[in-house]
Amino acid sequence: MSSEKMSAPETAKKTLRLDGLTKLGQSLWLDSISRELMDSGELKNLIEVVGIRGMTSNPTIFEKAINGSPSYDNEIAILSRKGYSTEQIVRFLMVRDIRRACDFFLPLHKESGGNDGFVSIEVSPLLSRETKATVAEAKLLHALVDHPNLMVKVPGTPEGMPAIEELTSIGISINVTLLFSPESYRSAAMAYVKGLTRFLEKGGDISRVHSVASVFVSRIDTLVDRKLSDLKKPQADILRGRLGIENCRTIYAIFEEVFKGEFTKKLTPKGAHVQRPLWASTGTKNPEYSDVLYVDSLIAPDTVNTVPMATLKAFVDHGKLSQALLVKKGSDQAFYKELASFGISCEQVFQTLLEEGLKAFEQSFETLNSAILDKVKSMNPGRSSDKGVTETSEWASEMKSLIETWEKTGVPGK
Repeated sequence: MSSEKMSAPETAKKTLRLDGLTKLGQSLWLDSISRELMDSGELKNLIEVVGIRGMTSNPTIFEKAINGSPSYDNEIAILSRKGYSTEQIVRFLMVRDIRRACDFFLPLHKESGGNDGFVSIEVSPLLSRETKATVAEAKLLHALVDHPNLMVKVPGTPEGMPAIEELTSIGISINVTLLFSPESYRSAAMAYVKGLTRFLEKGGDISRVHSVASVFVSRIDTLVDRKLSDLKKPQADILRGRLGIENCRTIYAIFEEVFKGEFTKKLTPKGAHVQRPLWASTGTKNPEYSDVLYVDSLIAPDTVNTVPMATLKAFVDHGKLSQALLVKKGSDQAFYKELASFGISCEQVFQTLLEEGLKAFEQSFETLNSAILDKVKSMNPGRSSDKGVTETSEWASEMKSLIETWEKTGVPGK
């Protein structure tokens, strides 16, 4: 992370880029988290000077952060000596990082009237096909982090949709993740609306509930471009690099349909917030394309874009400010017909990517658990590292509080 740290000249461009982006209605979030980012003061700088307005995490990001740094080792050793399970250790490390990140963003959260400054933590990807277990885990994470600017990430699987509605109905802010198809996006939007309606009917304050729907973008082009290139036809090559953005345009039209109609009449007067589309997987993977393709092309009101550090740096340096997604309205049917003529099934692409995304997050989660177990086995219990936390009274008090909260939820920890 330190090798990607933004320099003073880069941060000085904030008013030309991220401030301008905010004025156009889009919030830029950082798709990364690590203790180095927080300990070094870089996160503080990114918020206060550069202008990022939120943060997302996922199992892969945490796996890289924890496995790639010795700053977690002492804490792993302490928790292991106290008899905590590997699952508990993983969750405590994640929760403590997310709590700290939430603290960094709290001033922005308050300044924005609760509309920004969110940090996301994801339920275990191993539960993506289990509705009840997902609800229980999300409640646990919500209770453990205990910050108003937390969003719990729930995968947008068929089993995840009822969980999203249920969690929204009890006032928990949700980040619906791993959305690819317009149909899945619509399901996520309706789950939020239904959950919000239920919360209101129970007397809940819906003004404190927020949600984003994370639509993955560049992964679509990576897969489709490969299929088109394999055809070795010039007419097919012309279509490369387009479906990801066209899909977002289709989804944004659904967003306007859902949240600019009945929603504004029934729920907005009660304090409801729209569920903003969040463009995810927006780092450019194809070197032939602009390194800010999936930022410049996706600017529109009431949206979020979460970007890796390299993309953030690139956008601050040379991003273009215009509501580019609004240049065309709705779906480009001619484009979709051309894709179909070359045998590209969007439905198959979206389903493949959902399955691959779930599998990748499951693998990262399992790898992280295994790595922590290996670290525990290799550590000398009588010798402390000079890296990471020490067992202070403050740390012990926090851990005691987390354990008590965990036990109250009734979610098994072993």
